Amino acid sequence: MIALLRFMLLAFVVLTVVYVCVSLYSRAVRRGKLEREWDEEIRVGDRKAYVREGLEAYDQSLRRRLIAGVYIIPMIVIGTIIYIVNY
Repeated sequence: MIALLRFMLLAFVVLTVVYVCVSLYSRAVRRGKLEREWDEEIRVGDRKAYVREGLEAYDQSLRRRLIAGVYIIPMIVIGTIIYIVNY
């Protein structure tokens, strides 16, 4: 039981690092798309405000919430494997 708790704690730490990396990468890609869109199409108004508003919309998007699957899917797989092996 202690080994399982230790493993789950280690898995949580690793998944947190993965989550942060994926989240930062996804946000950087979205920022790049917004900046490129403004440069190619809009060019009117404040670029920073346009990017800020786009990132605020991104924060509310489904894609942002799906990144939380980094925690959920591995834990379900690990729990299923442990259940199958033990029972």
